[in-house]
Amino acid sequence: MAEMGEKYNTKCPGVKRLMREAMELAEATEEYCARPLEDNLFEWHFTVQGPKGTDFEGGVYHGRILLPKEYPMHPPHIILLTPNGRFEVNKKICLSISGHHPETWQPSWSIRTALLALIAFMPTPAEGTIGSLDYTPAERKILAKKSASWVCPQCGDISNLLSSTAAKPPTEEEQSVLNQIAFKAEEEQAPKPPPLEEPAQEVEPQILESTESSTSFLDQLTEILVALLVGAIAIFVYRRWSTWYAIAEAEM
Repeated sequence: MAEMGEKYNTKCPGVKRLMREAMELAEATEEYCARPLEDNLFEWHFTVQGPKGTDFEGGVYHGRILLPKEYPMHPPHIILLTPNGRFEVNKKICLSISGHHPETWQPSWSIRTALLALIAFMPTPAEGTIGSLDYTPAERKILAKKSASWVCPQCGDISNLLSSTAAKPPTEEEQSVLNQIAFKAEEEQAPKPPPLEEPAQEVEPQILESTESSTSFLDQLTEILVALLVGAIAIFVYRRWSTWYAIAEAEM
């Protein structure tokens, strides 16, 4: 960590936060371990144990965490490297605590939170999300057995990365995140009732009223008004002509 302090600006909030998390996660547990690369504080490698009582029990899974410069304000990207039957390898996976969902990320969450959430996510249905797979239980159990012999080019034999030390229990905030994941899984696994068929609405016959009578009346009214107007103009012209004619005779 001393070399990291010389390489990075320790006054930067993201660097300070990651160095603190690296110290907190320095000791491996039986559930997970994670540490930054020696030459890159913003890329971590992690190992998690498959959750007990699931198709992944006994499996050991290794992956990468890519952290943005804006961490912890922006979420990390998580990539699985070990074949597991739930997540595609070498592809950023879509989780509510990953870079695919910045709208749900909380700056108070940490790399440990992400690891706990990842373990909780493993048994949930894939549902076609980005980076997800939907292998059969038998296929996942076979991959879980094979996973212990998987070797990371940078970290070596992953089966030796975990320890027998029990991880500290989740905080209230972490447990809240895990409960949301479990609740989401239950919703997805519950059979969805078929949509209720809405009763067909009877279409009342529409009675079209004839407009012929009203149109005929308007036409007649228009003709009467035009006739009255023409008559009035004729009377006016006649009176004007009579007055002019009488004045002309008087002057003669």
